[in-house]
Amino acid sequence: MFRAGRPSHTVLRLPLLQSLLLLLLQAVGRGLGRASPAGSPLEDVVIERYHIPRACPREVQMGDFVRYHYNGTFEDGKKFDSSYDRHTLVAIVVGVGRLITGMDRGLMGMCVNERRRLIVPPHLGYGSIGVAGLIPPDATLYFDVVLLDVWNKADTVQVSTLLRPPHCPRMVQDSDFVRYHYNGTLLDGTAFDTSYSRGGTYDTYVGSGWLIKGMDQGLLGMCPGERRKIVIPPFLAYGEKGYGTVIPPQASLVFHVLLIDVHNPKDTVQLETLELPPGCVRRAVAGDFMRYHYNGSLMDGTLFDSSYSRNRTYNTYVGQGYVVPGMDQGLQGSCMGERRRITIPPHLAYGENGTGDKIPGSAVLIFDVHIIDFHNPADPVEVKTLSRPPETCNETAKLGDFVRYHYNCSLLDGTKLFSSHDYGAPQEATLGAHKVIEGLDTGLQGMCVGERRQLVVPPHLAHGESGARGVPGSAVLLFEVELVSREDGLPTGYLFVWHEDPPANLFEDMDLNKDGEVPPEEFSTFIKAQVSEGKGRLLPGQDPEKTIGDMFQNQDRNQDGNITAEELKLKSDEDQERVHEEL
Repeated sequence: MFRAGRPSHTVLRLPLLQSLLLLLLQAVGRGLGRASPAGSPLEDVVIERYHIPRACPREVQMGDFVRYHYNGTFEDGKKFDSSYDRHTLVAIVVGVGRLITGMDRGLMGMCVNERRRLIVPPHLGYGSIGVAGLIPPDATLYFDVVLLDVWNKADTVQVSTLLRPPHCPRMVQDSDFVRYHYNGTLLDGTAFDTSYSRGGTYDTYVGSGWLIKGMDQGLLGMCPGERRKIVIPPFLAYGEKGYGTVIPPQASLVFHVLLIDVHNPKDTVQLETLELPPGCVRRAVAGDFMRYHYNGSLMDGTLFDSSYSRNRTYNTYVGQGYVVPGMDQGLQGSCMGERRRITIPPHLAYGENGTGDKIPGSAVLIFDVHIIDFHNPADPVEVKTLSRPPETCNETAKLGDFVRYHYNCSLLDGTKLFSSHDYGAPQEATLGAHKVIEGLDTGLQGMCVGERRQLVVPPHLAHGESGARGVPGSAVLLFEVELVSREDGLPTGYLFVWHEDPPANLFEDMDLNKDGEVPPEEFSTFIKAQVSEGKGRLLPGQDPEKTIGDMFQNQDRNQDGNITAEELKLKSDEDQERVHEEL
C-alpha cells in the first residue's frame, strides 16, 4: 500500500505550438477508421461500439475527467497520431471545449474498458484549415478509442460492501490502528499493488495522514472480517502526479480490502459473558491459581492456539504477570464454570512484534475462555451441610475416630472422578491418620452419623500440583459425603484400651490353665472375652485377629511363643518407664 507522501516527479514542458497541437490531437482520441458512405458527407460523428464491458457502473458525461488511449488514422488507413506511440494516456475534461467537437461527442456515454470506432467529419474535426503538416484540410478522421478511467470533481469515495460478518464487535474510527489485506487496481482493472504478495497485512493508523485521503475515508465503519470495494477519485489519491511508474497521473484507484483487525491505542480489555452459571459465590481475584480452557483466535477468526487441542487446561496464577497483561485483567472477576470472551488489544498482548509464526505484530487477540476452577493457596476447605439427621447428635466425628462414609468425588466442572458406591461399601478411615487427603480428613470432622455434606477441597489440601491417577494437577475437588458410622478411636500407638481399670491380677486371669504361661490361644480367648463383655475395645477398622496377633507379639518379648508374668506389661506402664528413662 502506498502512503500519502509521493516521490518527486519531473514534468517536461514542450514549446507552446507543439503543446497546442498535441492537445488538439489528444482531444480527438478514440476511434477506429471506417470509410464514410460514398457520395454522402457525414453530418455527425459515427460511433461503433465494438466492445462493451459487462459491468458499466458509470458512463461518461459532460464535465467528466477521462483517461483514454487512441489511434488516429485517415480514410486510407494512414496513421497521423497515437497515444500508444507516446506511451502516454490522454487525460482531459470532456465537453468543455478542450477537445474537437467530434471527440467530445464520441466519448459521451462511454464505459471504462469500452472500445469504440469513431468517424469524425471535417466540420467536427479540424475543418477546412486542418493542422499544418499533419492533417490536411477537410479531412475525415478515424479514431480507435479505449476508455480507461472516468471521474468528476464532484465524486466522492465509493464504498461497496462485498461481505459483512454476522458479528461486528467494533467498527473502524479515526485514530484507530488497522491491519488489512488489499488488492489495488486502476479503474480498468490493471493491478498496481497487493499486500498478499508480501505475505503480510498492511498496518497503519486511520485518519492520521498515513494513508491517502480516499483510503482514510473508505476504511471508516469497517468491521473485522468485512470485505469492501473502495473506489477513490484521483484528487483523493495521487492526483496529477500519480505515483512512480505504477499509478499514472489523474488515475482513479480501486481497492478490494479485507479488514483483519482494528484497535485503538486507548483500548482496554473488552469482556463479554457468554455463559454464567447460577450460584456464583466467589469471583477470581489477583493471587488466585486458575485452571481454564481456551480457544485463541485473531480478530478475523483465525485460530492460533487452543488448550483443547492439548487435552489439558492452562494453569496459572492470576494477576501475577505469568500471562499477557490483558489476560491477567480479563480473568479476574470470573466465576467457576463461567464462559467469557476476552478481547485484548495488542499493547496488552504481544505488541508490535507479535510472537512466533501465528500471532503477527499489532494483532488483537480474542480468547473464548471456560473457567474450570480456581483457588488461593490460603483457601481452607469449604464445608456446606446438605442435610442432618432429625434426632439430636451428641457426638460428632473427631480426630482419631474410625469412620465409615460414602462419597462422590468430581471436578468443579462436573467431571465425575470416584465414588464409594462403585465399590458397594463405604470408605473407612481413621481421622488424622493421614490415610486420606487432608481436605477430606478435615471436612469429615464434626459430622454426625447420617449427616450429608458438600466439601470443596483446594489442591494444596488434595493432590497438589502433580495430581493423582485420574485427578489433574492443581485440581479443586468437590465431594459429597455421608457419614455412615463412627467409632471412638484409640490413642496413638494403642491396639487395645480398657474401659475400666484392668484386673488387679491381669496375668493370672489371662493364664486360663494356670501353668504359668500364656500361649496365643489363651491370649486371644481372654482379649475377645474382654471385648464381648464391654470391658475393653480393640483398635477399630482393623482385622481383630491381626490386631490380637500384633498385641501378642508385642508381649512375647523373647519370641518363644508364650507370654510369662515377667513379660506381660501394660502399654501405659511401658510409657511411664520410658519417661523415667528419658529423665
